[in-house]
Amino acid sequence: MSVNLGDKAPSFSLYSSDKKEISLKDYEGQNVVLLFFPLAFTSVCTEELCSMRDNIADYNSTDASVLAISVDSPQTLAKFKAELGLNFPLLSDFNKEVSRAYGALYEQFVMGMRGVSKRAAFVIDKNRAIQYAEVLDNAGNLPDFAAVKETLSKLK
Repeated sequence: MSVNLGDKAPSFSLYSSDKKEISLKDYEGQNVVLLFFPLAFTSVCTEELCSMRDNIADYNSTDASVLAISVDSPQTLAKFKAELGLNFPLLSDFNKEVSRAYGALYEQFVMGMRGVSKRAAFVIDKNRAIQYAEVLDNAGNLPDFAAVKETLSKLK
């Protein structure tokens, strides 16, 4: 599966690093930047999420909440979040259903790992429509954060 611009964002409920269930519907009336990342404690994922942490005010000023999803366990994500001082929820897609619904899942990844989230960025507007979608096949690349911010600026 994959999602396209204008599609209704697939709904989900996942457990966060704080072991709380978080649903997309919890963010009704807000824009959402939804990030998928392959694995906690890897260099590019650390760079990506620290960039979001350091620029969170840019996203909050556009009435956007940031959510980041990986297939790591909530316990692993809790340690990762604490170590990096991240200021947005990390959600565990341990069963790989949400990554698959958004077309952001590697069936085959490095070192023989299967079912790892692809690096991806989506902007979901207040009406739950996908306004930006970027799924990267190369996990070494970062999403185009300038394009994400530009999309959000048009949703004000």
